Amino acid sequence: MTVQQYIDLDIDPLAPTDTVGHSVYRFAGLDVKHLPVVDAEGRLAALVAEAEVVELTTPGVELSTVAGLGAVSVGADAHVFEAANLLVIHRLSVLPVVEDGEYLGVVRRSTVFEVFAAMLATGRPGTIIVLDVPTRDYSLTQLSHFIEQSGGRALSVSAQMPLETGGDPALVRVTLKLNVIDTARIRYLLEHNGYRVTAVFNEEETEDDLSLRVQEFMRYLEV
Repeated sequence: MTVQQYIDLDIDPLAPTDTVGHSVYRFAGLDVKHLPVVDAEGRLAALVAEAEVVELTTPGVELSTVAGLGAVSVGADAHVFEAANLLVIHRLSVLPVVEDGEYLGVVRRSTVFEVFAAMLATGRPGTIIVLDVPTRDYSLTQLSHFIEQSGGRALSVSAQMPLETGGDPALVRVTLKLNVIDTARIRYLLEHNGYRVTAVFNEEETEDDLSLRVQEFMRYLEV
C-alpha cells in the first residue's frame, strides 16, 4: 500500500514566478490549504500555505521570494503510513510526492485518512472494544484466539504504546473492531484471562447508525 496508488494529479502546482496575488486566487478555487511550488525543470521548490500568502500585502511579489514550508515531500514507493506521519507532523492538507527529484503530484490528507478508515473497518457493522493489556502479555495471536473461540472475528486491530496514550507505562491500549454486535461472551473470556475492557462502542447501533458515524468521522478528519 504505497503512496503511488493515491497520487492526485488534479491539483496543478504553482510556479516560482507566480505572484502572491495569483496564488491567493488559486487557493480560492480549491479545497486544500497548501500548494506545491514546482520549477520549470519539474522539481519541487517549496510548499506554500494559504494562511501564509493571504497575510502578505505585496500581491505582485513572486513566490520565489516567499519562505514557504520548505520542500516537504514523500517518495512514491513510501508506505501510506509514512505519508500520514508527515501530514500530521507538518499539519498539511496535501503532501507532495517526489521521485528521483521529480515532482509527481500530491497525496491529500483526506485520501490518506479514508485509507485508514477502510483499514480499520470503520464502515462495517460491528462493535469496538478498547482493552488495556499488560505490555509483557500483549499477543495478537492470543487475542485472536480468545475472540474466535467466542464466535467472533477481529476486523481490525490497533495498538497504542504507553508513551502514545500518556497512560500507565506497563499497559498497551488495544482497540478492536469486531464483526459481532453482542460481545458479552467475548468480553467475559477476555476479562477472565486478565484483559481489562475499558470501553465498548456500537453494541446497540444499527448499520445506518454506523454509516452516520463514519460520515461524521470523515468530516472531522477534514477539519
